[in-house]
Amino acid sequence: MPPTPDPLKSRQLQFWLLQTAVWLGYGVETYLAALGQGRPVGYYKLALFDSVCGFALTLVVRAVLKSTWNRTPRQRIAWGAGALTVCSLVGGYAWALAIYGVCTDCKPPPSWLGYISYFFGWFYLLLAWAGAYVGIKLARQLQQEKETALKATAMAHQAQLRMLRYQLNPHFLFNTLNAISTLILDGQREPANGMVGALSGFLRYSLDSDPEQKITLDQEIGAIRRYLAIEQLRFGDRLAVGILVTPPAGDALVPSLILQPVIENAVKYGVSRREEGGRIEIIARVEGGILDIALRDDGPGSLDYRPERSDGHGVGLANTRERLNVLYGDQQHFTIVRLQPQGTEVRIQFPYETAQLEDRAACESAP
Repeated sequence: MPPTPDPLKSRQLQFWLLQTAVWLGYGVETYLAALGQGRPVGYYKLALFDSVCGFALTLVVRAVLKSTWNRTPRQRIAWGAGALTVCSLVGGYAWALAIYGVCTDCKPPPSWLGYISYFFGWFYLLLAWAGAYVGIKLARQLQQEKETALKATAMAHQAQLRMLRYQLNPHFLFNTLNAISTLILDGQREPANGMVGALSGFLRYSLDSDPEQKITLDQEIGAIRRYLAIEQLRFGDRLAVGILVTPPAGDALVPSLILQPVIENAVKYGVSRREEGGRIEIIARVEGGILDIALRDDGPGSLDYRPERSDGHGVGLANTRERLNVLYGDQQHFTIVRLQPQGTEVRIQFPYETAQLEDRAACESAP
């Protein structure tokens, strides 16, 4: 595995490359402009001196800006203005010495006006460099803050999904252990032992699967079959199950254990309250790029069958709705409909996606 590049070293390298390119380009441009104005060929010495001087002075300005970056705006401005003034005085004086000492054929007449013009020339040049430096640094800082905020949001998103997912297991475990306890009290040891084994397999699956990873609908249906096997040990012939998943729908990616709370409520309110039991159906299909999953029971239903309850018994459906909202936002629909003459249908809809579609989207979005 290749080592991860150090962002700090990368930024420093970018600075030195850009700094060198800027001042090298500035020197070349200065020399070419001088030749165009009829200056002597020896003017290249001044152009080279100008570039080296600018390179060095901007490093001083950079050091001052970096050391005062975390101070108050007023202090940063004061220190920055002071550094620009001092460096401009140094640059102007050095430029005058260079004109008189380096390029003897380029001597202009000495005057205070010339010194002042040199000072302001350097001041505006260094001010432009400082403005560009601060602008780039601010843009990079804003980008880092944005990335930090996105990471924090992603971590909160993952934590929320984990919390919602792990709330399901205690809820289901409580109901199943109650059923096992009832069987034991009734002296039905064999069904109780079978239920314990089935419960062990289901919990192993639910705990081993990552709540942040999606699985195929076929895998989710496999988990539901394990759960229903537990319930059929409890209800026997009173619980009938029908599952119809069209081939495209079976490949769809879904949040793990997203259907189990709905099925659990169907068993509780659609089957257990009838002496003759009831039937639960799962129908999944794909229409217009949308995965449509309908979960039905033919029981009498109950006002308790709703995800808005806050007394703890409605946590399963509430978590299902919340998980869908976190993952899909406005692209998902979770509805509960009363069937006539009796029964309840829970419908879950969200965009159809498969592992192949996700891989293709990742390749298309890659730089």
